[in-house]
Amino acid sequence: MDQQATAAAPSKATCFTFGDPTPVMEGREILDFAECWLNGRWYEPPVSFNGLAKAFRAGIHHSSAIYFKRNMLAGTFIPHKYLSREAFGRYALEMLTFGNGYLERKESRLGTPLTLDPLLSKYMRVGRDPGQYFMVHGWKKEHEFDAGSVFHLMEPDVNQEIYGLPEYLSALQAAWLNESATLFRRKYFNNGSHAGFIMYMTDAAQSEDDIDALQEAMQNAKGPGNFRNLFVYAPNGKKDGLQLIPVSEVAAKDDFFNIKNVTRDDLLAAHRIPPQLMGVVPSNAGGFGSIAQAAQVFAINELQPLQRRLAQVNDWLGEEVVMFKDYEIPNLGS
Repeated sequence: MDQQATAAAPSKATCFTFGDPTPVMEGREILDFAECWLNGRWYEPPVSFNGLAKAFRAGIHHSSAIYFKRNMLAGTFIPHKYLSREAFGRYALEMLTFGNGYLERKESRLGTPLTLDPLLSKYMRVGRDPGQYFMVHGWKKEHEFDAGSVFHLMEPDVNQEIYGLPEYLSALQAAWLNESATLFRRKYFNNGSHAGFIMYMTDAAQSEDDIDALQEAMQNAKGPGNFRNLFVYAPNGKKDGLQLIPVSEVAAKDDFFNIKNVTRDDLLAAHRIPPQLMGVVPSNAGGFGSIAQAAQVFAINELQPLQRRLAQVNDWLGEEVVMFKDYEIPNLGS
């Protein structure tokens, strides 16, 4: 009776989960616009400027696009005795990265301007009173600038008017996905399983000496750590006595190239830079068209508006300090 009950008992299905829990909202906090909180002396920014600094190098097409705009602006800038080309390049880079650009006017004892020095937007805070600015590095290190000595240029935000926000915020998810795909593929190659396989032998006709020789040949074929392979010998096996079974085919289906291409296109669209100006290799036979015409269109639609915005410091200073020459491509007609 007991033997029949035991034989009739069905097999029990087993279900289990594995892997660490992953937060669904990971990385989204930088896009959660909130009110600029006043701590009593200055306003906190609506997003993490430290997060923007970290995201700057998250994707190659993100930082490269910002550097490309900076280089075009610096290349057309006319240096001034108050503002060098190097200082202007940092001023433009801060503005493009954080949506906020700051210049400090340093004066002589007679009250005349000496230089305009760019400030690190990551640590700048807008004070409670008009014209009041602080540089804050942590909770204990702060510096208050003289009233009226700091010029603040910002990219307008639709939620508040205290800090500017960069235009590319909507593309940060694409930059992070691009970075994650690259890191995943790099770890995939570093762990050694990309070239792994199981060599399964069941043919009993093989002698033990042959098995030992084959095992030694496999171990000495490549340097240690290059492959993660497994040799299995099971004599008196069945059909297909010798097989090579890859162990990494399923794990490799991560759609790496499509992810990289889609996120790249999203970043270029956010920065509004033609792909041929970013060194993107065309996938079609026709290419992207004339690079000279693309550069001219970009100069009219993007470069000139940026030049005019960065030149707003002239109205604040009362002197033409930021000036640009026309963007030209030499020997275009030849």
